[in-house]
Amino acid sequence: MKFRSLFSTPKPIIGMIALPPLLGYPEFTTISAYIDYVLRDLEALTRGGVDAVCVENDFDHPHTLTAGPEIVAAMTRLTCEIRANTQLPVGVEVLLNDWQASLAVAQAAQAQFVRLDFFVDHVRIAAGEIKPNPQAVLAYRKRIGAEQVALFTDIQVKYSQLLELNKPIVASALQAIAHGSDALIVTGNATGERPTTDDLQAVRAAVGDFPILVGSGTNPQNVNALLHFADGAIVGSALKASYEPFVPVEVARVKALTSAVRLLNESINTNTDFTIDCRV
Repeated sequence: MKFRSLFSTPKPIIGMIALPPLLGYPEFTTISAYIDYVLRDLEALTRGGVDAVCVENDFDHPHTLTAGPEIVAAMTRLTCEIRANTQLPVGVEVLLNDWQASLAVAQAAQAQFVRLDFFVDHVRIAAGEIKPNPQAVLAYRKRIGAEQVALFTDIQVKYSQLLELNKPIVASALQAIAHGSDALIVTGNATGERPTTDDLQAVRAAVGDFPILVGSGTNPQNVNALLHFADGAIVGSALKASYEPFVPVEVARVKALTSAVRLLNESINTNTDFTIDCRV
């Protein structure tokens, strides 16, 4: 299983490197300045003890359904710089729905995984309607020789309106697994908002030991409760003083989170009882 082979700990934390607005946006400065920015965040995440990093262009507002060539070029350059400066697994997400760009950047930069917000769910977002096509995702990955790149796929992701009437999250989870997902991502409704315990518990019961990641809202106060059901978390906003462009990742915030997870991982490795308050 690709997910298990990437990580040496039972409950990995993937730290986000959220890029400031890229080429074509008025806030963009220079590639050299952005390289300094991403390497600074990479150092903070590494010193803080994360298990992997994921690069995304979340601050390219307004969001579009696909990225222009200038965005793909910039993300490839920056991801290559990150790969050259870390031994950690590296992931890529070109927002919002550009799975071709995500896979192409990952393959060109030798990244190990991609996060795909949309994989099997028919949804509407602010940028438009998205119809799932997981078969096309797999075919494209094969065509560019990137079959080793793992697919971490969101189900019923934040900031989206599900257009499939009464579709339970468990149905999305099972569809994603059937279509080749390597890990499921469960989110709350917005950045910084954790998923519900009911959603996590339902997905866990349905998928057995298949990997589940929490995709939003994880922090030092709730991480033990969330990882009672999940196999790890992708964390961004909790690692910064505020979730805004050019605000750096802070080592102390990263350590506060990873220290809590370390105790949980040690209890798993030693088969020690570890009491988790799932009310958090």
